[in-house]
Amino acid sequence: MKRMIFHIPNSINLGYSSGSQLRPIKMLNAFRKIGYHVDVVMGDVSSRKKQIKKIKQEILKGEHYEFLYSESSTMPTILTEKHHLPVAPFLDFRFFSFCKKYNIKIALFYRDIHWKFEQYTNSVSNLKRKYAELFYKYDLRQYKKLLDILYLPSIQMYNFIPFEFEKRIIELPPGCELRDVENKQLNESINFIYVGGLGSLYDLGYFVDVINELNNTKLFLCTRKNEWAQNQGKYDFNNKTVIYHKSGEALNDVYIQSDIAVLFVKPSTYWKFVMAVKLFEYISFKKPIIAVKGTAIGDFIERNDIGWVVEYDKNKLKELITHLKNNRQDVKRKIKNIERIQPDNTWVARVKKVQGDLTRTICN
Repeated sequence: MKRMIFHIPNSINLGYSSGSQLRPIKMLNAFRKIGYHVDVVMGDVSSRKKQIKKIKQEILKGEHYEFLYSESSTMPTILTEKHHLPVAPFLDFRFFSFCKKYNIKIALFYRDIHWKFEQYTNSVSNLKRKYAELFYKYDLRQYKKLLDILYLPSIQMYNFIPFEFEKRIIELPPGCELRDVENKQLNESINFIYVGGLGSLYDLGYFVDVINELNNTKLFLCTRKNEWAQNQGKYDFNNKTVIYHKSGEALNDVYIQSDIAVLFVKPSTYWKFVMAVKLFEYISFKKPIIAVKGTAIGDFIERNDIGWVVEYDKNKLKELITHLKNNRQDVKRKIKNIERIQPDNTWVARVKKVQGDLTRTICN
């Protein structure tokens, strides 16, 4: 059986629904699905030390690994312990260096660069931010030295990374599932669904206002209890919005009752490169998507013709929804386009791309 190494420098909470927790497990399972025996390095420092020691022994005995694939943490690699102290500062990158010495190709998915943006600087003290930034930049220096391929959620993200990477930089957005979805029949009312946060990055104000103004519309808003408690006062919610605190399979029934998905959030520089996992969850459930022009998500939707992308303007949004209420065939056409692109955007498709990219790198 083909063998590979899958590396994550932190523990995964399977009960947490964020993309940073879901994506690594989806990728790991997809590698196994395409036939790899996967040796995993994941967990706290103590666990990773044991796993690394075992893999090194296998390599020294002559075991062949096709490649090492890693997914970064949202924290600097060195600070991923619960107490955020650098107790094993060289553990992970020394392992990368060892693998490189034995001609094992290395690729890493760099999840985010939130530490360069306002939402991060506003959430931590200056001292903590400067401390963390030292280690975020250390990660980037190690990537430059050790990686054969750097994967990003969107190629636009490279514009915000403060270093030049001389090897291959490749886009690797999240993936979707192939689901046997039974969508409800389109009728006089349009039901919209939004799944995700309600913080400063996820400002749904314009969308909620427009839904309140239009007849025969409803918004199913699925968010965590704590984010709902912190942000509900910022919106003019009425009976047009139904609140759910569900995730995972518990959301299936809500999706079935929905017609169109929402990613119409207030744009910022951050949204120029973000490719949210929820976009591909919407695709899994065959929900056409409304998004904002000038965002990476909007570009993807336009390129694949799987939804509608408009300026961040209440009147433009209102015109669009009014049009959709009177032209239901447009919704059906977008659903057919989603079905067309699904096979090329599954998690299995993503790992097959990694496999192809790294084996071509080996040949070169």
